[in-house]
Amino acid sequence: MTDPDSPRESGPGRRHDEREDMVATQRERFGGIKFGSAFFGWLTATGLTVLLMGLVSAIGVGVGVANDVDAGALSTELPGTVGLIGAIVLAVILFVAYFAGGYVAGRMARFNGARQGFAVWLWAIIIAVLLAIVAVVAGNQLNGRGELDAFPRIPIDEGDLTVGGIVALVVVLLVMLAGAILGGMAGMRFHRRVDQAGIDETRTDPHA
Repeated sequence: MTDPDSPRESGPGRRHDEREDMVATQRERFGGIKFGSAFFGWLTATGLTVLLMGLVSAIGVGVGVANDVDAGALSTELPGTVGLIGAIVLAVILFVAYFAGGYVAGRMARFNGARQGFAVWLWAIIIAVLLAIVAVVAGNQLNGRGELDAFPRIPIDEGDLTVGGIVALVVVLLVMLAGAILGGMAGMRFHRRVDQAGIDETRTDPHA
């Protein structure tokens, strides 16, 4: 065991230890959930959700027009197929959007990427609850449904929430959570590569 009172070694080994100590100190001081970064991640996820849903809708309309397909008649004749495809597309959109949101939060916060992704998801829940409260309290005065539908919302009919609807809601929330956490970890990984590059440089630089 090394004597703690003995002088530390000089050269690359010492610089390497100092770099690792510095990163650990930064993590201890600046780690944890950063709700500001997570809020911007939520904004990113919300905006990308709107863009992707609009893009998918435009593609669907274009394909229908090009093939002279009546979307209403198709959904009546094949409700199960259309519903399944729509659910898969929605899950993919939400996963991609919240992956991007988690990435933004993790990249901004630098440390604890998974926690930043969770905070992005938490912001989505908080905002959804607040909008629901505003819609209930304001009622027809603000035309709640019409005004608030501008925000992306989970496509579940609140007036007829069946067991299947609850399962779908849980699945959607889990997809959003998984995307946000993975995105946060990916955003944090960039900073870990930067830190590792500094550590590797001290190992190979003979003049360090």
